[in-house]
Amino acid sequence: MNLAEQAYQELFPGKEADRAFSIYYTDHFKAYNANVRYTRDKMEFRLSRKWKTISEEIQIGLLQSLMAKVYKLKKKTLNMELYAKYLHNLSEYSPVTEKDPVLEASFLRLNERYFNGLLNQPNLVWGKNSFRKLGHYEYASDTICLSTVLQEEPCLIDYVLYHEMLHKKHKFHTTAQRSMHHSAAFKKDEKKYENALEWERKLNEYLRKKRRKKWLFW
Repeated sequence: MNLAEQAYQELFPGKEADRAFSIYYTDHFKAYNANVRYTRDKMEFRLSRKWKTISEEIQIGLLQSLMAKVYKLKKKTLNMELYAKYLHNLSEYSPVTEKDPVLEASFLRLNERYFNGLLNQPNLVWGKNSFRKLGHYEYASDTICLSTVLQEEPCLIDYVLYHEMLHKKHKFHTTAQRSMHHSAAFKKDEKKYENALEWERKLNEYLRKKRRKKWLFW
């Protein structure tokens, strides 16, 4: 019996599996990412190879969390809680090895002004030239990544980076079917950014101009 089959039996006690389950560990994922693909006859879990060294109880919690999304369950098991707790605290143990000087300067300014200098510095890197995803915080590797589309505007870098720093501060809350990343406390802190509405307007205007320029030179 593999871990996925065990996860199913614990999630559905006494119920016969409705399809075949398989697990593959791969280097194609970043950090501790994972996904699930399924048809009527089989369900295939792909996990970052880093999961292979983690305890079976936590891996089962990960598999059950993915199953809960597929089967649309509101049930939450002890293993799912162990997995959520593990992921929630993973950033505390991730090494900080990447510090882009521009992003680091922005982080230090914001940390002093809005976090009383108490937020531990994460990895700070530039990502792709994306208009859709301007920034994201990766809990597993404790990394904030910003789109290079912002590189020409330091003030907008600060605005977007602040949002990602809030993700590091507040982390997330899990339910049986999903993770909640924008809690009431998160939204309250988001409004503390000075002239937030005006900066949101400037950000949208800047992106419109950048998109227009991109198409003109296509």
